[in-house]
Amino acid sequence: MNRIPIRRATIHDLGLITPLFDLYRQFYEQDSDVAKAEKFLAQRLQHHESVIFLAFDGADAVGFTQLYPGFSSVSMARTFLLNDLFVVSSHRRRGVGSLLLEAAVAHAKAEQAVRISLTTNVANATAQAVYEAQGWAREKAFLTYNFKLTP
Repeated sequence: MNRIPIRRATIHDLGLITPLFDLYRQFYEQDSDVAKAEKFLAQRLQHHESVIFLAFDGADAVGFTQLYPGFSSVSMARTFLLNDLFVVSSHRRRGVGSLLLEAAVAHAKAEQAVRISLTTNVANATAQAVYEAQGWAREKAFLTYNFKLTP
């Protein structure tokens, strides 16, 4: 397979990102809502609240990853949360996810971040294998807690 091009998305790419984002949400058992997905992504991009990378096969977008910027008080430095990573089923197991991870890491390094964190479903063994093959380490020193604010 030829190398899949990866590039940073802009607001002009909403038409490419939105269907992938909607499929990603469906993967996590959410109802399809293309209009709401487009609005959500537009807000993130317009307000510079996320960084999105797209993977292409020709003119077709076949995957994306979305990073949210943050900071570490202890390190007094920038961090990123890799919140979303999705590859269409026809392009899975072809290295697209790894290329998107590489783009995310390169971006974080360029921004002088000290860390990228991600969370994945405990049953998603395929994703875990990709992360671990790329050198990501499972957190063992800290527990994560969530406080749900909406029903």
